[in-house]
Amino acid sequence: MNISFENSLFFMPLLVGSIFILTGFISYKFPPKKINDLYGYRTANSMKNQERWDFSQRYAAILMIYCGLFLLVVSISGLFFDVSERKGVAIGMFFLISSVIVLIYKTETAIKQNFNDKE
Repeated sequence: MNISFENSLFFMPLLVGSIFILTGFISYKFPPKKINDLYGYRTANSMKNQERWDFSQRYAAILMIYCGLFLLVVSISGLFFDVSERKGVAIGMFFLISSVIVLIYKTETAIKQNFNDKE
């Protein structure tokens, strides 16, 4: 078995997963207090009122940490697979985009389940 630290399937998920974890942790500990257009989990649904905003910031931050941990697992598994740079980037991008889609889908679903749409 040949372990390679130069594999793009190792580096890309490692870097992005670490950023997700750090950003999720900071967002969880220091969420944006007021609805704003600059930072935080910002969708039309999350910005309808302050209660939704507060809920979505915490929920999305926790999910971001989980997505980051998942990407770290992908990164570790990338050490054991010898793939071309192009395939490594493609696989890493697939998992990155999938993580973002899951993050948005699950957060929006949780907002809809916890709040009345007529608010």
